[in-house]
Amino acid sequence: MKTEVTLAGVTFKNPVMTASGTFGSGMEYSEFVDLNQLGAVVTKGVANEPWPGNPTPRVAEVYGGMLNAIGLQNPGVDVFLKRDIPFLKQFDTRIIVNVCGKSIADYVEVVEKLGEEDAIAMLEINVSCPNVKEGAIAFGQKAEALYEITREVKKHARQPVIMKLSPNVTDITEMARAAEAAGADALSMINTITGMKIDIHKRCFAIANKTGGMSGPAIKPVAVRMVYQTAQAVKIPIIGMGGIANAEDAIEFMLAGASAISVGAMNFVNPYTVTEVAAGIEAYMKQYRIEDVQELIGAVNN
Repeated sequence: MKTEVTLAGVTFKNPVMTASGTFGSGMEYSEFVDLNQLGAVVTKGVANEPWPGNPTPRVAEVYGGMLNAIGLQNPGVDVFLKRDIPFLKQFDTRIIVNVCGKSIADYVEVVEKLGEEDAIAMLEINVSCPNVKEGAIAFGQKAEALYEITREVKKHARQPVIMKLSPNVTDITEMARAAEAAGADALSMINTITGMKIDIHKRCFAIANKTGGMSGPAIKPVAVRMVYQTAQAVKIPIIGMGGIANAEDAIEFMLAGASAISVGAMNFVNPYTVTEVAAGIEAYMKQYRIEDVQELIGAVNN
């Protein structure tokens, strides 16, 4: 059986990745997960300088998932390159670095520094960050802003660029087309859905930020729908994510049009989820005598 997939000229041993922000930079999970079994490790967001993140509490459990408002806490690109990349180089897995920033200049600074590291296979650009120049509107919520940041990042990036799309928009295909038109090499979707939880006994918000990003199994039907719609609208590959808990969920995303998948919130529930998903996809292929995993991609449209 062939489990390899290729995105923007980069080949992965299998289509299973980790979703940014749920797996650290791999070190945190390495005692549970053999990173060699993954197609790629997608790191936590990396900024041009250290970010302290949001006030606590920053995480709350909700029905069918969780809310988080971590605020993209990270030590900055210089520490990341010195500490995390050498660790990841030990493993036979692709490295995808998630990039965040508060202005286009911030993103470009990180992208240029990451371009000096040959071990990094691709860059995933988190456009859910607030654009401080535009009144804190997320880059991923306006097609014009998404086009502009994608175009500028592509000018400076040495690695293929994945734009991570926000679901908090009226028409996901409009955003996908804007990213593709600006030169994006691939898309990852979906990011978290904005939600809120109130503690009725304390009569206060469950997380200090009031709102947070919802992830987990409850958002999967929305994510699958958006991946399917986007696969019909663009020609670039899609990394699907949003509520994947097992191999069956992953295969559903691939049938909808995703070329690869990322496991996110379930890493907090079961740290073995990513390797179980990879093994489960192979078992499914054996069961249905599928010789090449790429036969699954967008198969519901055939």
